[in-house]
Amino acid sequence: MEIHQLQLLRELDELGSVTAVAETLFVTPSAVSQQLSQLQRSAGIPLTRKEGRTLVLTEAGKALAEAGGQVIQAMAQARAALGAHLEAPSGTVTISAFHSAGQTLYGPLLAKVRSAGGPKLLLADEDVAEQDFPALTGRYDLVLAHRMSHAEPWKSANTTVQTLAEEPFDVALPPGHPLASRASLRPRDLIHEPWATSREGYSPAELLGVIAMLAGTAPEVIHRVNDYATVAAIVAGSDVLGLLPRYLATSALPAGVTLRPLEGITTRRKIDLLSRPESLARRSVQIVAEALQEVVTELVASRAPHD
Repeated sequence: MEIHQLQLLRELDELGSVTAVAETLFVTPSAVSQQLSQLQRSAGIPLTRKEGRTLVLTEAGKALAEAGGQVIQAMAQARAALGAHLEAPSGTVTISAFHSAGQTLYGPLLAKVRSAGGPKLLLADEDVAEQDFPALTGRYDLVLAHRMSHAEPWKSANTTVQTLAEEPFDVALPPGHPLASRASLRPRDLIHEPWATSREGYSPAELLGVIAMLAGTAPEVIHRVNDYATVAAIVAGSDVLGLLPRYLATSALPAGVTLRPLEGITTRRKIDLLSRPESLARRSVQIVAEALQEVVTELVASRAPHD
């Protein structure tokens, strides 16, 4: 049984003829008759009978027409409830972020959404392998993810992608390092320097590989740590260099650590916001996505002097 067939049956009960139903619904009488015949076959019991040239409802047809009216009303209420859900600016929005994004963005985001009387936020952190970020959209309304600018696009047909920023990496230099006197650094300036970088498969290690390729020599990696705050602390307390993303990992550098931009390397880290289309259809989720973009835009502007 289809909703539109039940509607035709109800209209026939109220209007009394196929012609009147057709005129009311702007369809042909034959189309009405055809749909009523299909409904009768699916019901397995006669719903209409002829009285002269007029088609009228049987007792079973009247019972189904009454029940069908209740179904149509319930569907209208369901559509209205769904519309209210999609349009409501309040409600709850769940967000996941990789660690450095959560550390830097969650505080300003909470303040911005709260001051605007926006939705309730439920926050989590998930630092997974790059290819696993899209799967998180099945558990969260919004997912903050990262990938290198030269990487393949996200491989998920059910994922909506909004790039919030493209983030360069800067070289972190320990206190008193000779290279700190330079305004920027080239790959060849970094030959023979010891490094603290991430484990293989993550952004800093990948970028260090690009630096090594351009410099023509393999890097001397001493420490492999994924947490940027820990890398910064290692740089501050030793003679090693590190690579730190400019926007999301440099808000509280240890004393004496200096950042310098890289020359001749266009590789950036994309900060992407992932979501399912059905999540992004909700007004509450749209409000939070817009607030996230504002927070990131303000953050990028505040770090512009490093560019």
